[in-house]
Amino acid sequence: MKMNNGIMTRGLQTRNAAAWVIAAILTGFYCLLYWYPGPLDGVIRLTDPLSQAIRSEPADQWFLYGLLYTLAVLLMGGRFAHRHRHSRYQLTRTGVLVFVQLVLSFLLPGFLRRLHQPEFYFSYFWPLKPEILWPGGMDGILDGGSLGPFMIGWGILMSFVAVPVLTYFFGKRWYCSWVCGCGALAETLGDPWRHLSDKSDRAWRFERICIHAVLVLVVVLTILIWANDHTSGSILSGPAMGLKRFYGFAISATFSGVIGVGFYPLMGARVWCRFGCPQAAILGILQKVFSRFRITTNGGQCISCGNCSTYCEMGIDVRSYAQQGRNIVRASCVGCGICADVCPRGVLKLENGGTHLNREW
Repeated sequence: MKMNNGIMTRGLQTRNAAAWVIAAILTGFYCLLYWYPGPLDGVIRLTDPLSQAIRSEPADQWFLYGLLYTLAVLLMGGRFAHRHRHSRYQLTRTGVLVFVQLVLSFLLPGFLRRLHQPEFYFSYFWPLKPEILWPGGMDGILDGGSLGPFMIGWGILMSFVAVPVLTYFFGKRWYCSWVCGCGALAETLGDPWRHLSDKSDRAWRFERICIHAVLVLVVVLTILIWANDHTSGSILSGPAMGLKRFYGFAISATFSGVIGVGFYPLMGARVWCRFGCPQAAILGILQKVFSRFRITTNGGQCISCGNCSTYCEMGIDVRSYAQQGRNIVRASCVGCGICADVCPRGVLKLENGGTHLNREW
């Protein structure tokens, strides 16, 4: 059984100089990848044979990114699975995350391009990947190949049908901890820094404001883009395109990529998931309002060791709930199950019970 002994004294896990260096390297790589890929051209060319084998075309910066992303999930997923090898839940969850990243997010989109179909990611949909349901994005998919209608149908089905249904039965964990590529990287590459998540009330308040603000932003943007398309750009072209450029730079690139991954060694692995992901915001609202999922506690067994709070990557002070014997029903909880896995007394359990309405967001 893992304990929190020593986790606060290991160099790379305590925001020391080495952690800052790693953060600078990750941040610098993302900046190069997104905006200045020229220096990476030599590395990109090394991946040409693999790109030709998968996509029948030379590699580009995004193929390199996908390859490195997938390798990180595979390698660090092995480390994570070894650390949690006594938990069937964690082994199964890690296996699913690796499969989704390798097959649905890396190999399948490449094979689709090889078949002259749109490069479609079946594990991402609106609002996390909003452009697939924007007029221009939909037109590109529909015009790109014979599978276009199916892809658009899949995106609509997952966004507006599967999300509420699956969240009702399983909470937001079905996506955030089992499917999402951002979550996969956080759970694997980001695992050594999961304890760095800020668990203060101030962070919790900021989290609720920030993540819902991003959700409102993407909803407004989607409405503006559709209105602009409906009016043929005669009225709302300026606001729609300006907000689209802002969202693409500030949210999709800077927040989710540069900050969301580059700051792993400084702020923990779920910065984007906690403070920025609009998909997580929707799932969190649904989880709070009518989902059957919760983490139950047996306060009489709690010895206040603090393992659960230490390892919570979402900044939840799990111990305070356990001490009071209160079930954990938080919009931010992704149901990763690590708190239950590291509890030495079996105080915490992930359960799907009756529906509930809890005002504590």
